[in-house]
Amino acid sequence: MYSIHSRYFFAIGINYKKTDASKRGIFSINQEQYDLLIQSAHQFGIDEFFVLSTCNRTEIYGLANNANTLIDLLCSQTTGQKETFIEYAYIKKDIEAIKHVFSVAAGLDSQILGDYEIVGQLKTAIKFSKDRNHIGPFIERLINTVLQSSKSIKNQTELSSGTVSVSFAAIQFIKNNVTDIHTKKIALIGTGKIGTNTCKNLIDYLGTNHITLLNRTDETAAALAATMNVFHAPYSELKNVVNDADIIIVSTNASEPIISKSDIFSDSKKIMIDLSIPNNINPDTSTLANVMLANVDDLSKINDDTLLKRQNEIPKALSIIDSYTSEFLDWLQARRFAPAIKAVKEKLNEMSANKLFTIEFNYSEKDDNQKIEKIVKNTAVKMRNGQQVGCNYIEAINEYIIENSKN
Repeated sequence: MYSIHSRYFFAIGINYKKTDASKRGIFSINQEQYDLLIQSAHQFGIDEFFVLSTCNRTEIYGLANNANTLIDLLCSQTTGQKETFIEYAYIKKDIEAIKHVFSVAAGLDSQILGDYEIVGQLKTAIKFSKDRNHIGPFIERLINTVLQSSKSIKNQTELSSGTVSVSFAAIQFIKNNVTDIHTKKIALIGTGKIGTNTCKNLIDYLGTNHITLLNRTDETAAALAATMNVFHAPYSELKNVVNDADIIIVSTNASEPIISKSDIFSDSKKIMIDLSIPNNINPDTSTLANVMLANVDDLSKINDDTLLKRQNEIPKALSIIDSYTSEFLDWLQARRFAPAIKAVKEKLNEMSANKLFTIEFNYSEKDDNQKIEKIVKNTAVKMRNGQQVGCNYIEAINEYIIENSKN
């Protein structure tokens, strides 16, 4: 129903609802893989698409003749196989796909309800694809409307109120398991957006700055440490810092674990929190007697009054989404008839210029232009309501002739 140039809009992916962190990890897409997807997209006949890969999901959105083409493109760069992806995947098409992206951007589809970090991740995914000329007018208009909807939900509801997000859930986990935080050494590895938010939350909500930052780019860690008034260490000192720390939080985008059981040689008790997908802390560390390990799936189970309050805001959010969805579909429908409406206007202007059906002594160019604009406007409404391009085209010509036959 909403096909664009004989292609359909799809939203295809896996998320936390049917897969755990380890399964999602084999289908996650990092920046290098995303770039390779874009470079090879033309081989699959895909021009307009983007990939959203977070700790909760990996999704590909795009225009294609069929879903398999997009799945083949995505799985061409994942370590997981296509057959496994299909086993756990959801495939949404046209209106269902459109509604899905609205829901995702609102935080309604997040593992932690209302998690607003998804908006930044969505913007980043779109920008990456747009900068490489793979975002066309359809997706650009859709995402602009989606972001307006998400902003309205944030401003008009309490869906994202409070401080519940993946990074904040890590703070809650620490609070639930540590009583003397001021005596603990914290190592925070990875200083991207989630890492930065986690560092800020550690300071604001736990009141500690006994934090050492590490990042593959040492300068980035040093700059954030100076801003936050905490410590930093060279990435080459990773193992030593980890073994010296009481709490280790990892928020990196490595394709494989950066910390494993064999890297832990200290006997001191440790809390290890992995905010990464795929896992950047090897699950084998949990077999150590002195280690308590939590990943994003564990953190999502944290529940409090804030989340219960957010549940009550869902109907308001859905109402706002319905409004913006209707606005987008109106634009899409108008776009479908734009070529026919343009053809009607051009034909009427041609007839007017040739004065084929005008009465000379009554002729006024201004009046004729007004008649044309009125007829074009009425024709556009009829086309959108009746879905009859050819019939309405002929009717517009007849209406113009009749108008100019009046004395």
